[in-house]
Amino acid sequence: MRYTSQRLRCRYAPRPPATDGIPTLPSLDELRGSKAALARALAALEHSPQAPDNLALLDAAYAAPTAQVIGLTGPPGVGKSTLAGALIRAYRGKGQRVGVIAVDPSSRRSGGALLGDRTRLQTDPTDENVFVRSMAARDRLGGLADMTLSAMVLMRALYDRLLIETVGVGQSETDVAEAADSVLFCVQPGSGDSLQFMKAGIVEIPDLVAVTKSDMGAAAIRARADVKGALGLAAEEHEGWAVPVLLVAATTGDGIETLTAELARHWQWLSEAGRLAARRRSQAHHWLEAGLRDRFGREGLARAGRLDLPEGRSPFREAAEIAKRLAKL
Repeated sequence: MRYTSQRLRCRYAPRPPATDGIPTLPSLDELRGSKAALARALAALEHSPQAPDNLALLDAAYAAPTAQVIGLTGPPGVGKSTLAGALIRAYRGKGQRVGVIAVDPSSRRSGGALLGDRTRLQTDPTDENVFVRSMAARDRLGGLADMTLSAMVLMRALYDRLLIETVGVGQSETDVAEAADSVLFCVQPGSGDSLQFMKAGIVEIPDLVAVTKSDMGAAAIRARADVKGALGLAAEEHEGWAVPVLLVAATTGDGIETLTAELARHWQWLSEAGRLAARRRSQAHHWLEAGLRDRFGREGLARAGRLDLPEGRSPFREAAEIAKRLAKL
């Protein structure tokens, strides 16, 4: 089985050409035109994140973001994958390029992604303008995988919309707020999700809320009222943005057009008064600090001193240079 797997990998995902034994990665322009090239680049980032070529690619991608990054979060079974599929169809209907990062539960045997979310998305494999990447959450409880941030930065530079679907672990699923521009929290009628929403602190995370399976009628309307009540009690408008609570039925398409319009409105709001740049700078600083803490611990982070991330500088490059300095101490 191992031999067969290796043959398949060599046939369908050949290694990039090498010069003097050093693999070279394609440019951003080359990645925009080939899903196979993007798959190879993501594999290279996962295998050797600190390699010079990989850091250079991340630097270029970090400096040239184009996509609105939409994080889909919520408890298991709420319908995130079905909703993601509906959003893909809606955006492709408008001629927009769509990337998807689906964080799946992990196999206990191999540690790899179980691919459950990816199989439910039902995308057209021949459509070069849709790319889906599955990742294993492994033991991460924040709803994202270790590789999500670098993959997000790269794919953010290649697509018009980038969806990040979290693994679905309930109250712990908060990391997506440090990766997405627009966080869409999904609530299912009649499941107690709205109560969890009120008591778990998740109320502070979303920019939008979607009550899924709105074809359940009265139960969906009650869930929407519960969520609106929770937002009214626990959250204040952020610089004039009031979190909309929408009814959607992804299987029938009801409410999807309104949802995409509200996501576009949030994107426009972020683009005003420097809000998007400020959010992304804050996220990048968080990635830098969290990455160094994971690698060197709190003591190592303290030895690193004050973490300054200059305007436009990639947190991946900064982390690599700080790591070199700490390794010498």
